[in-house]
Amino acid sequence: MQSLDGIKFAEMVQMGAHHLFQNANYVDSLNVFPVPDGDTGTNMNLSMTSGAKETELHASEHIGKTAQALSKGLLMGARGNSGVILSQLFRGFGKFIEKEATIDAKGFAGAFQAGVDTAYKAVMKPVEGTILTVAREAAKKGVELAETETDIIAVMEAFTAEAKASLDRTPDLLPVLKEVGVVDSGGQGLLFVYEGFLSSLKGEPLPEKNDATLDDLINAEHHRAQDFMNTEDIEFGYCTEIMVRLEDGKEPFNEEQFRQELSPLGDSLLVISDEEIAKVHIHSEQPGSVLSIGQKYGSLMKIKVDNMREQHSAIVGEEHKAPTTTKKLEKHPYAIVTIAMGEGVAGLLRSIGASYVIEGGQTMNPSTEDIVKAVQEIGAEKVLILPNNKNIVMAAEQAVELLEIEAAVVPTKTIPQGMAAILAFNPEAAVDLNKKTMTDAFANVKTGQVTYAVRDTSIDGVEIHKDDFMALAEGKIVLSTPALKDAAEKVIVDLVDEDAEIVTVIYGEDTTEQDATELVAFIEKNYPDVEVELFDGKQGLYPYIISVE
Repeated sequence: MQSLDGIKFAEMVQMGAHHLFQNANYVDSLNVFPVPDGDTGTNMNLSMTSGAKETELHASEHIGKTAQALSKGLLMGARGNSGVILSQLFRGFGKFIEKEATIDAKGFAGAFQAGVDTAYKAVMKPVEGTILTVAREAAKKGVELAETETDIIAVMEAFTAEAKASLDRTPDLLPVLKEVGVVDSGGQGLLFVYEGFLSSLKGEPLPEKNDATLDDLINAEHHRAQDFMNTEDIEFGYCTEIMVRLEDGKEPFNEEQFRQELSPLGDSLLVISDEEIAKVHIHSEQPGSVLSIGQKYGSLMKIKVDNMREQHSAIVGEEHKAPTTTKKLEKHPYAIVTIAMGEGVAGLLRSIGASYVIEGGQTMNPSTEDIVKAVQEIGAEKVLILPNNKNIVMAAEQAVELLEIEAAVVPTKTIPQGMAAILAFNPEAAVDLNKKTMTDAFANVKTGQVTYAVRDTSIDGVEIHKDDFMALAEGKIVLSTPALKDAAEKVIVDLVDEDAEIVTVIYGEDTTEQDATELVAFIEKNYPDVEVELFDGKQGLYPYIISVE
């Protein structure tokens, strides 16, 4: 193939997106930390799906115009750091060929290289051994080959082969990958896109998934809902899937009884089981309760929680609207837009000054477009965006570039940091000054979290067992234990020192008020000079979020 036009490129995009979609769960499974937020595959899939949809709507024989459509769709749909980097790769790609009706092998390779250059510029501190490395080394190989090779298929084969080789080398560049025994998840996602591109160019079909017995039922259930449902009508917002290894010593398993226990928690319930394993799919507002019921019968082998409202919006092209009151939003000339998971956490942030709280966080990162629309909805003249999650910072920064008002990102990476930043906000100060003041304020806050392990592994000398509670102090796993009480107390012991003045405990939807009160008593007994505040955050996945300042 000596030249490539926009129609053929659009076909490549569709196949690349489809291959990534088929393997998104596998990419999620490569998350280094064994916490229930391994969502790289989900983020890249939703981002690429947005790009593919825009490409399909605006495909042109002019490859420059088709590439611009892909760039726009990816830009607005980008979720998480991996999705933002993917969008930047194809932003540079599209910019390089925007005036070209067709491209040859050299132009094709040059576009990939331009994408790499753009992506590296977008990341403040590029880390090697990630998606960036895979993209860079693959592009370099393609550019070298295109100096003498005129066949575009041969160049794409070189891209794909080098991307695979580079991916296999990522554990040598990032020791944590080698320790856990995985390759980089973002690089794996990019390889799936490239493999899809290559299959399209060669006219070869992609291998179909062969483990989709429950998946087929789930897809059918989802499509039935999508045919007639608006996003705001979704009553149970979290698509929750678990796989339970049934074990002796646990409660005897009875499928009908199991089904009856789960049924009150939501709708679209599907259960498949044999003598060893039970697979569950349910739409629920309480995913944590689903996990707890599953654990009564054995250990959790697989966990997946998706925000159905965001997924439905991505599929049908609606504006995402979480179900809220119909009360018109108050207009704020100077606003704080922030992101949080959990009704109680959102209420807490609003009570201390947040103007708008986007539903999101672990496992459900809002897209660039979600953030832009939230800002536009409140009609502010000036806005500060607080991501409260390290995987949302880049999408927030990308949103700022698209806004036509004064805006800045205060790069909060946890809920406690977000709380401290909001309390430091001065409505009389300029945006840049507020950003600095609020950033300085959250630098003095320490964050603790308790969550559960989704697999056995070992990190930083800590042996971790699936279903254990993990204590995280400032993002570092410091204990893995079967007891929630022990994990929470370990967080306190590691974070509270002689300089600590206030400890804020936010307990989640699966933590009882009694357990939370006992933790407060532990703090008051051992640290009598520290003031303790307790809030019901109703957040999923994290039984405790703890702030120390």
